[in-house]
Amino acid sequence: MTTDTFQIAGKTYSSRLLVGTGKYKDFDETRRAIDESDAEIITVAIRRVNIGQDASQPSLLDYLPPSEFTYLPNTAGCYTAEDAIRTLRLARELLDDHTLVKLEVLGDPQTLYPNVRETLKAAEVLVKEGFDVMVYTSDDPIIARELEQIGCCAIMPLASLIGSGMGILNPWNLRLIIEQSKVPVLVDAGVGTASDAAIAMELGCDGILMNTAIAGARDPIRMARAMKLAVEAGRDAFLAGRVPKKLYSGDPSSPITGLISGTK
Repeated sequence: MTTDTFQIAGKTYSSRLLVGTGKYKDFDETRRAIDESDAEIITVAIRRVNIGQDASQPSLLDYLPPSEFTYLPNTAGCYTAEDAIRTLRLARELLDDHTLVKLEVLGDPQTLYPNVRETLKAAEVLVKEGFDVMVYTSDDPIIARELEQIGCCAIMPLASLIGSGMGILNPWNLRLIIEQSKVPVLVDAGVGTASDAAIAMELGCDGILMNTAIAGARDPIRMARAMKLAVEAGRDAFLAGRVPKKLYSGDPSSPITGLISGTK
């Protein structure tokens, strides 16, 4: 078992892979994928997934009990600060005063790009109300710094657009955010396959949140396992420290002195 743990809002976690609960064919498949991923934190869209809002329908809580997982209610589908704040207040009631939340305020329904002005407004209110806010945002280092100054407990810049599977489009901005942040930085949105996850972790991200990359795969259960391994491999590579890239310069993997001679 790894000892390379990290903390969010004062709680320690071993798995750096956070997994969404939407887009699976049913709650049974959701549970199987989560188990295969080894995720400890699972995110749920309060406006789309039943966690008690509709007593006549199956509840995710029956398949993924809060006693086994840390729930991360999110504001997917919200386009204003007011709507996001209202949604997370509801989540706190449904989950017995649960305070760890994921804030996302979207700019438009086509790109799902974050509206950073509304995100900043919502973050200020939620932090003052005692929420532990993990926040989805653009890969703008200045906005990321402002959100941390407001009091967000984790910064979650996008790798690329939500559900696009395009991978990391701007690794330089991610590095800037990672290097300046004193709270965990987790890539959120855009991961498409295992190599994307590994690259994010090699850059120094503290973790990754994904949903579509697993739920939308041809075999979600197998992809969940692949993502688990990719996150672990990328983290190990980051900690190990890669060899520097050398433009126009080779470096033999074997010694060039003391060679064995075939002549007498």
